[in-house]
Amino acid sequence: METASFNGLLRTILWIFAIYYIMKFLARLLLPVVVKKTFEKAEEHIRQQQEQYTQQNSTQKNTTEKPKEKKVVGEYIDYEEIE
Repeated sequence: METASFNGLLRTILWIFAIYYIMKFLARLLLPVVVKKTFEKAEEHIRQQQEQYTQQNSTQKNTTEKPKEKKVVGEYIDYEEIE
């Protein structure tokens, strides 16, 4: 049966700190790049959706029929109530 030694504890704590600071350093380097790429993808996706929407609207405007003319039934008369 092995017992825990003080050197083993220090080595473990040292590894934990080393891994923490390495991850922190890499996050500062890589996170801005990842965020920038994500925003570029989102912007491109929104642009494609907007183009599809405008194309869909332009085709609908071209294919719509001429509006039907309203029938002129007569002239409008304003009635006043007399007491």
